[in-house]
Amino acid sequence: MKLLVLGGTLFLSRAVAAEAVARGHEVTCAARGRSGEVPEGASLVCLDRDRPDWAGLDDDWDAVVDVARSPRWVREALEQLAGRAPHWTFVSTISVYADTTTRHGTPDTLPLLEAAHDEAEQDTPEAYGAAKVACEELVRERAEEALVVRPGLIVGPGDPTGRFSYWPERLAEGGDVLAPDSPDRDTQLIDVRDLAAWLVGCAEQRRTGTYDATGYVTTLGELLEDVQRGVEDVGTRGPATLYWAAPAFLRRHHVEPWAGPRSLPLWLPEEAAGLVTHDVGAAHEAGLTTRPIAETAADTLRWLRSEQGRATVTGMTRAEEQDLLDDWHTITG
Repeated sequence: MKLLVLGGTLFLSRAVAAEAVARGHEVTCAARGRSGEVPEGASLVCLDRDRPDWAGLDDDWDAVVDVARSPRWVREALEQLAGRAPHWTFVSTISVYADTTTRHGTPDTLPLLEAAHDEAEQDTPEAYGAAKVACEELVRERAEEALVVRPGLIVGPGDPTGRFSYWPERLAEGGDVLAPDSPDRDTQLIDVRDLAAWLVGCAEQRRTGTYDATGYVTTLGELLEDVQRGVEDVGTRGPATLYWAAPAFLRRHHVEPWAGPRSLPLWLPEEAAGLVTHDVGAAHEAGLTTRPIAETAADTLRWLRSEQGRATVTGMTRAEEQDLLDDWHTITG
């Protein structure tokens, strides 16, 4: 298969290119080349999608994989390339859904945000989701064979967001660890390598349709237990003890959910529980498989240590965490 990856130097798009090369496919990556190198065995065509010069992409391909968030980028790529590649995979997001409260939703049951075909000026989850809806519409309209994939939280080595990475790093340090909400709170994620393998397989099979693609629902307690097991295989400074702080306590201390400064990553309030409880049976029936979280945690920690502090890890500082632990221990006795 001749595969064109629009991207190929960063996280998911790079993992897709690497997986395709490993399977013996001929892979071209179209990217600026500033975020990193393409995988060994893939070729790079320099392309800046803000100011694209399409002259270097003068070939035909069996399939295209695009992860863009800009409707303009997607529209221009389709205009230039759709006639030269019969199968087009667009990687969207579960943020396209207008309903974030309903559990076990699917593409057939959840309403979408209104498509935003113009470039959004604000950088918010809603604007991001609405732009992705517009991208999806363009792909379905223009591609001969369209596959739209809506992942949830993508994690693993190379993650530029640092959300999941907080937990392998923190639990490897050991000691008292502040954990968010309840060990029974649901969550859901997928290793970037598992998603990439499925995307390449779908391109090989020329699969079409729309899928939510992430791992099965687990709980925060199960997830952090798995992370602990994984990091123990790599090496820790000592045992970690989790202290689960109630949502009211976290809100009172201005702890942010999900990601960012002063956050406990992966925690979401109850009103957003639908984002991490999708029914992904259709994707798994279509061949998606996921590795143990402990393996992802171990590999993520190895990657973080190899980066020697250069990788992004979001979340609260250790000083902020200790202040909250002191208060929590005072309250709970």
